Amino acid sequence: MRLVQALACGAAIALAIPAVRTLAQMDPDRVVPNGGITVSGWKGKIDASSIKQGRTINDSKFAPKGKDIEIAAGPAAVYWNPSNTASGDYTVKATFTEPQYMSANSHPHPYGIFIGGTKMDTDQMTLLYCVPYGNGNVLVRGFNPTATGRGGNVTGVFTVQPPTANAAVKKAEKGASVVQEVAWTVKGSRAECTINGAVVASYDKGDLVGPGKLDSLDGVYGIRVSHNLDVVVSGLAVTK
Repeated sequence: MRLVQALACGAAIALAIPAVRTLAQMDPDRVVPNGGITVSGWKGKIDASSIKQGRTINDSKFAPKGKDIEIAAGPAAVYWNPSNTASGDYTVKATFTEPQYMSANSHPHPYGIFIGGTKMDTDQMTLLYCVPYGNGNVLVRGFNPTATGRGGNVTGVFTVQPPTANAAVKKAEKGASVVQEVAWTVKGSRAECTINGAVVASYDKGDLVGPGKLDSLDGVYGIRVSHNLDVVVSGLAVTK
């Protein structure tokens, strides 16, 4: 996928998505100077917990860096381009580089790819994301306004796999660089998340689609980032 540079903010929005942090993660969102979305065609939506702090999507920076995307996150958010959709059998992948692990936060925060995005501009949004942490954990979680918080006790959130250690996820020392390649593959009746070339989570579609979960595995794909972190996203693309 080719990313087009733009100076304008694009169609950034800040509709609420569920608050998903635990009590231990409730450190305040930073405000990034000169923030906003400056990659043409992209949009963003921040978490409800960030809206309660008075934050907006413009308190983070989502900017072009050559062919890559540079994110300096204040609020946790999802980012997407409405033209980026996937259906049937597909693989969506990208490479995430955290230049200085935990440089902007007091504990590990994740980032990765979401799939199955529907109703993105509304309060009925659904999606599913797979995100690694620099401490070697991986989390699989989704948003649906009717979810009862399975695994997280948060309305609107369904946790498929809580943060779980996996040898495929690279670990980093604080201040060091760490690179994680993340992919979702949907094929036949299965959906798998792969990190650094190894499958870290695998599900039947029936485990992911239905009431309180995804509307479909077809839909928009994009980027999920937690708050207070810096990351560069390279090569986000879909293949059949």
